[in-house]
Amino acid sequence: MADKEKILVVDDEENIRLLYREELEEAGYEVDTAKDAMDAARKIPEFKPDLVTLDIKMPGMDGIEFLRKFREKDKSTPVVLCTAYADYKKDFKIWASEAYVVKSFNLDRLKDTIREVLDKSQEKREEQDQ
Repeated sequence: MADKEKILVVDDEENIRLLYREELEEAGYEVDTAKDAMDAARKIPEFKPDLVTLDIKMPGMDGIEFLRKFREKDKSTPVVLCTAYADYKKDFKIWASEAYVVKSFNLDRLKDTIREVLDKSQEKREEQDQ
């Protein structure tokens, strides 16, 4: 059996982390969580996620700044920005992410987006391997 795809959920709200973990594990993923950008930076090297969901508004380093620093080191791991604020869609700095989802307690859109992004990422890796 293939290993489960790994997702790191980065969000400062504990209830969001718990909800995402529960829903994504139910969908068949291995999930770890981080409470902020610094926590995520510590966990990524060991956990080696296939995808990162990233909140934008967090104390300390916000998600956009973390995304910029993350892309300096890792250009291939997909990032899905998850925020309660739709107005960030206009910010060109989010273009370094693969997708942008407005938070909702119905996670169908998020799960669909994660599946699409992971499928595209897998196709890209297979093309590069040929």
